[in-house]
Amino acid sequence: MSSHDDAIRDLLSSAKIIAVVGLSSKRARASFGVSRYMQAAGYRIIPVNPNESEVLGEKAYADLDAIPKDVKIDVVNIFRRPEEVSEVVEAAIRLGAPAIWMQEGVIHEESAAAARKAGIFVVMDRCLLKDHQRLMR
Repeated sequence: MSSHDDAIRDLLSSAKIIAVVGLSSKRARASFGVSRYMQAAGYRIIPVNPNESEVLGEKAYADLDAIPKDVKIDVVNIFRRPEEVSEVVEAAIRLGAPAIWMQEGVIHEESAAAARKAGIFVVMDRCLLKDHQRLMR
């Protein structure tokens, strides 16, 4: 077991609220399946998508900055193309999010470095659902 796995396990154990950027209400989308699984596992999911009003029974927000300040986001989970990651990470830094999770295929080294410099724990190019099943079951 790697120290990175230990850090991910600690994160998944302490996190309660996950903001999912790019969460779609379309059931066939990976963002929907992963978020539905995490919600069933006990996490509150905050949808972040300007094209949605509600997903998985939760009000959707146009962007991270629109989430009410009294909602403490523990993880920002990113389901966006790599070229759209930097603005999401900048918003996560403004938000003071303790962790950013870039899903499989989402790789942006510059943004990851900026987030780490801001003291944010970063997971990149990994599936939240797969790591939760592997580490928390």
